Amino acid sequence: MDKPAEMFDRDFEWAELSRFATLPGPQATLGVVSGRRRQGKTFLLDAVTRTSGGFLFTATETTEADALRQFGEALARYRGQPTPFRFAHWDEAVAELMRIAVDGPTVAVIDEFPFLAKSSPALPSIIQRALDPTTQRTNTPVRLLLCGSVLSFMGSLLAGNAPLRGRAGLELVVPTLDFRLAADFWEISDPRTALLTNAIVGGTPAYRREFTQGDAPQGPDDFDDWVARAVLNPARPLFREARYLLAEEPELHDVALYHSVLAAIASGNASRGGIADYLGRKSTDLAHPLSVLQDVGMITHEADAFRRNRSAYRIAEPLVTFYHAVMRPVWGDLERPGRAPAVWRRAHSTFCSKVIGPHFEQICREWARWHAAPETHGGQTSRVASGTVNDPAGRTSHEVDVAVYGDAGTGRETLLAIGEAKWNDVMGLGHLNRLQHIRTLLTTRGTATQNTRLQCFSGAGFTDELRRRAEIDPTIQLIDIDRLYHGA
Repeated sequence: MDKPAEMFDRDFEWAELSRFATLPGPQATLGVVSGRRRQGKTFLLDAVTRTSGGFLFTATETTEADALRQFGEALARYRGQPTPFRFAHWDEAVAELMRIAVDGPTVAVIDEFPFLAKSSPALPSIIQRALDPTTQRTNTPVRLLLCGSVLSFMGSLLAGNAPLRGRAGLELVVPTLDFRLAADFWEISDPRTALLTNAIVGGTPAYRREFTQGDAPQGPDDFDDWVARAVLNPARPLFREARYLLAEEPELHDVALYHSVLAAIASGNASRGGIADYLGRKSTDLAHPLSVLQDVGMITHEADAFRRNRSAYRIAEPLVTFYHAVMRPVWGDLERPGRAPAVWRRAHSTFCSKVIGPHFEQICREWARWHAAPETHGGQTSRVASGTVNDPAGRTSHEVDVAVYGDAGTGRETLLAIGEAKWNDVMGLGHLNRLQHIRTLLTTRGTATQNTRLQCFSGAGFTDELRRRAEIDPTIQLIDIDRLYHGA
C-alpha cells in the first residue's frame, strides 16, 4: 500500500502495517498497536483502513450495551446495510466482524480498545476464542488490529497468561519522534531553536498540528514570543495539556500524589530517596506510585552507568517537565490573560537550569546511542547512561552525563567513552581536566582504559585551547549542537 503523502516519516510503522494488512491466507489474524497518547496512532490506522478499504471503529468510554449498539451501527454502515446490527453480546459482534473479509484480506481496526475491555472484561477471551483454530473455519481473512494508549493494559494483552498471548502476528509500538525527526517535523532549521523547542514539546506529533495549529518558532529571535503565545497562553490547548495527560490515565487514581511525584523529579530529584525527601514521605511509600507512573509511560527508570544498585527516575514527556518546573509554581499568574511574557521572563533562569539543562543531557545520550558513528566512540555502542563515580581521595563524587558502553573489538562490553554536557557554558580545559580525572579513577578500578574517549558536549561552544587539544589528541571529542543534529 502506498503511504499517504501527508504522513510524515513513520516509514517503518507503515511498512509493518501494510505487511500485516496484506498477509495472504484464509485465516483471521490479530495485531496490537500501542503507544503514548498524541503520537498519531489513530491517524496511522485511519490511513490504513482508507487505503485498503477496511473497517475502523473508535470506542468510547461507555457501558457494554451502548458500546455494542455503537459497534453494530458502525459495522452496518461499513457493510452497506440500511438497519444496524442488534448484538446482545460481544460473541455475536466478534463473530460478525470476522465475516467481513469477503474479497480477500481486510483490515478491521478497533481503536481505544481499553475502553471496550473496561466495560466488557471478557472481550479479550472472546477474541481469543474467535481466533482459535477450531473456530477459524467460519472466519474470513480479517486482519484485526486492536489499538490503545493505556500502555499498562496494552502491554498486558499479550503477556504472561493473558488470553491473547501467542495469537498476535503484529505487536507495533508507535514511538515519539526523536529530536532530529522532530526538528524536521516542526520545520525548524536552526539547531539551537530546535533543541529549545524540543525541550518543551518533545517529539509528540499532535503538538505541532492540533495543539498549535502550525504555529512554530521562526528562529532564535521568535522563540520567547512563541513560548508566550503558544505554550503559556491560557487560550491555547498546550496550556492545560500536561494536566490532562495525567487525568486521562485510568491507572492514576490519586492525581494529586502523582503530580507531586512528577514535581519532585522535575525539581532535580532523580532517586527514590530524593523524591521522598522532597515530598516529606518515607521512601517505601513511593514504590507504588513510581511503579504506576512507569507503567503508564510517564517516567523512565534508568540504572546508573557505574553502580547497578543505583538508579534515576526521569520524566518521559518534556511538556510535563516544563509544566511542573515552569508553569505549576506560577499557575495563578498564567491564568490571567496577558501575563505570559512577564512570567516567562522571570522563569527563564528556571527553564535553563531545570528544563533545558537536563534535556540537553538526555539529547546528548540519545545522540551517543543512536546517531554517533562507531569511530566516534571507538567501537559499536551497546548502551548509554549517566552515572556517579566516587572519589574517595577527594571525599566527593563526580557526575558523568554520558557514559558509552560497547564493543571495541574485544568481544566483551567495555567503557568506550565518558562525556560532560553543558548547555550554556563555553567548555574549556577545566572541563577536560575533570573528565581526565574521572577516567583515571575508572581506570584504577579496571572500568576504563587510557583509550576511553573523552567527550565534551556544549550548547555554547569551546575555547580555542580546548579545540587545539582536541586536534592533537584523538581521544578528545567535541560535540556542538550542529553535530548533534547533522553529524555523527
